[in-house]
Amino acid sequence: MRCPFCAHDDTQVVETRESDEGGVIRRRRRCLKCDKRFTTYERAEIVLPAVVKKDGSRADFDRDKLRASMQLALRKRPVSTEQVDAAVERIQDELLAAAAREVPSARIGELVMRELERLDKVAYVRFASVYRSFEDVDEFRQLIRDI
Repeated sequence: MRCPFCAHDDTQVVETRESDEGGVIRRRRRCLKCDKRFTTYERAEIVLPAVVKKDGSRADFDRDKLRASMQLALRKRPVSTEQVDAAVERIQDELLAAAAREVPSARIGELVMRELERLDKVAYVRFASVYRSFEDVDEFRQLIRDI
């Protein structure tokens, strides 16, 4: 690790601690040249697949955007933040387990609908009606019958 003060390449780890419930390792280091101390943080880097949109463009997976779309469908519904966080985590875990470099946005939409159907039927219908772009009332009725 290079010293941020003098750019010397040789530093010594003085102290190591886990923080953030084990998700991050904090290290206190000392430069062997200038003797100044500094802190570094080490965490696992999770590489999620790129999202391929309907128009063919690609975007980075955005967990916050996923959570926001779910919360919009769940607005004024009796579902806790913890339940939403767990659903987002399950979706992210499934994407990681697939080990694909890219995932179509339609796949993410299907995963969101599956989780919303588990959490709250009304939120599921809200999301599905927008996601599937219903053209008429009959499509909407069919979705409700399927539930």
